[in-house]
This record gives sequence, C-alpha cells and structure tokens, in this order.
Amino acid sequence: MTIYKNLVKTTAAGLKRVFSEGQYAAQVLEKLLSGDKRLGSRDRKFIAETFYDMVRYWRHLEVLDGRIPLATGSDFFLKVCLWLVHKGHDLSTWPELQGWDPEKIRLPLEAEGKILASYPDGLWQLGEEEIGKNWLSEASALNEQAPIYLRVNRLKTKPEEVKEILKQEGVGTEMLPHHPDGLKLADRTNVIRLGSFRKGLYEVQDAASQKIAPFLQAEAGHYIIDACAGAGGKTLHLAALTQDRAKILSMDVEGWKLEELKKRASRAGIKSVQTEVIKGPKSIKFLTEKADRVLLDAPCSGLGVLRRHPDSKWKFSREKFEEILDIQEDILDRYSRMVKPGGKLVYATCSLMPSENEKQVENFIAGHPDFILEEEHRTWPSEGWDGFYMARLKRLDS
Repeated sequence: MTIYKNLVKTTAAGLKRVFSEGQYAAQVLEKLLSGDKRLGSRDRKFIAETFYDMVRYWRHLEVLDGRIPLATGSDFFLKVCLWLVHKGHDLSTWPELQGWDPEKIRLPLEAEGKILASYPDGLWQLGEEEIGKNWLSEASALNEQAPIYLRVNRLKTKPEEVKEILKQEGVGTEMLPHHPDGLKLADRTNVIRLGSFRKGLYEVQDAASQKIAPFLQAEAGHYIIDACAGAGGKTLHLAALTQDRAKILSMDVEGWKLEELKKRASRAGIKSVQTEVIKGPKSIKFLTEKADRVLLDAPCSGLGVLRRHPDSKWKFSREKFEEILDIQEDILDRYSRMVKPGGKLVYATCSLMPSENEKQVENFIAGHPDFILEEEHRTWPSEGWDGFYMARLKRLDS
C-alpha cells in the first residue's frame, strides 16, 4: 500500500490528542474517521490500525528514537513515520526523513531488552505483584487486537437468523458454542451502519461480558436492579433473558449514560426497563431490601479490557488504583442493602487484579455474615476473552 502524507498527518493528530491532551483513544479515532468524508475504506483501515498499534506499543518509540540521528521529540508526524519505517514501509523519498537508516530502525525491538508487551513500569509491577508468573501471558494477550462479538436480541430474532441477515448485508459471522446468543464477526466491520443493527436485532458486546447477565439467575417476575448500569448493555441482556417480563431498574450516577440506555432499549423493543439517576445516599436507602436480584458491574481499573482501550494503561496510576478499591468496597457495602432476604447479588468487574475481585468479595463476606458466596467465575485474556470477574452472593433469609 502506498503511504500518503495526509493519512500520516491524520494519525499523528489523533495520537497528539491522546498523549498530549489526555483524550480517550476510542473517541479520538471516531472523530478522525468521521471528520473527513474523502477517506476511503482502505484509508480508514490504515489510520485505525496504525493508530491503535502505536497506542498499544507507545513505549517502543523510546527505543526507536535512539536509532535515528535526530530524536522525534514531540513531533507526532515523525513518530508515525518512525513507526511505519520500523514496520517495513518505504518512506525513503520523503525529505523530512533524510538521514534515517531504515535497516537500523527495523531491527527487532527484543534486542534492546525492552518489555515486549510495552507497559508502564507501575502497571507492570502491579501485575507481577497480583498475578505473579501468569502476568506475562495475560499482558501479552491484552496487547492483541480484540475480536468483535455480537449479542443477538432474543426478543426479536435468533442467532441463526441474524447470521443469515448479516451474510446478505455482506458481513460474515460464526456461531459461539458456549454463548447461546453470541456471534463473532469474521472481519472487523462497523455494524452500527447496518439496517439489521438499526432494527435492534443485536448489540455489540464482548463474549465474556455476555456471561454476566445469565450468571445473575434472573427470572421473569423478578424485581432486578442494575445498580451501575452505564449505557445498559447488561440491562438489555437481562431484559431479553427474562422475556421482557421482569421489572428492571437501571441506575447510574451519570444521567447521559441512562439516556443512551433508553435509546438502546427502544431500538431493542424493550419495555420492562426504568431508569433512575443516583443523586445520593437516599437513592439507595429508598430501595433497601426491595430487589430479588442486584447487579453490581462495579467501577474498576479496566485492566481486563486493555485490548479494547489500550490508552488506559498509559493513564494508570497506583494512587487512582487505590481510590478505586475504596470505591468498590463502599459500593458493595451500601448497594448490597437493596437485596431482599433470599435474593442474590452479582459483583462483577472487567479487571484481572485479585485485590479488585476475590479480595473484595472475601472482605465483604467477612463483614456481612448475612451473605454467602454461591459461585465465582473468571475469564482470562490468554484464553481469548476480555478479562472479567464475577461473583454471585446470596443473602440469607432472616
């Protein structure tokens, strides 16, 4: 593929927003690709793949910088050029790059003794402390490109039907043996533009994430509270699993996320969901012992989904990590009071770290003898999934 300077400049502009201005990579890329209508499909693919590769392996540029006469410094255009040359592209005719030695730039990075997975030191140390010898394999898997999974909306259709509809729309998929509602895209495609998506036949949702709603063991007729609902992916799954015949209250501290949930529920044809913005302790106190089922998809470090949000690792700090642990402990303590005696709660995170997962549950049970642990489950990036943890707790009858 011929490399054009406008594509390099666009990619460089995006990287500057992430690394100099602290913006989120996913949002930056979306704006980049939608901001220039002249970009063709190959151009978009080049920008997206180069952008995310560089975000994942940003630390490698420290090594590459040392291989050229003049360091690239804060020039993001030159940084992209350096990366492309390292990947084997020929940019020797570009006047900005005269004096560069392509053969030296293309030497394997392993020879420099750098961590191949490319992580900040603080995060790498945390991974070794918490996961031990398995951290290397998990960290390596988290630097791979994530597949795209769909969750079929059983209220409207079946996976076999969606598979055929997508085939007619030019999108190949495969069934997932252990995910009854799941499909995996054969190639990365923006399905949101498709008519089948607009009809509410499916949602984009990782396969590991699709395990959480069934784990809650919700049934039609239950009063269910999704207490950290966000934009509602798991809320919608719960509604489908209960045939839209439960009463579901989706709560979050961010009102705009719940507005997005309402749009998604409407598209999916779901009527059993109500929303409420958490405005303070009274929002929770009012619901004491009301719910048959409570889902706590708790705020977390997000270290299990770095495949999808690779820029998060460069924002990591130990101080913020410790703050998250305190928030999780507080949410478990206060929100668990919404579970009625005999009811169940699922605590879930998209983190790999035991201090956010098993240890939080252990500490909670130690301080709340009216709860017992029924089951816990993990998914690991090294097994091909996003990293999730889930624990189902039952509140004993008084």
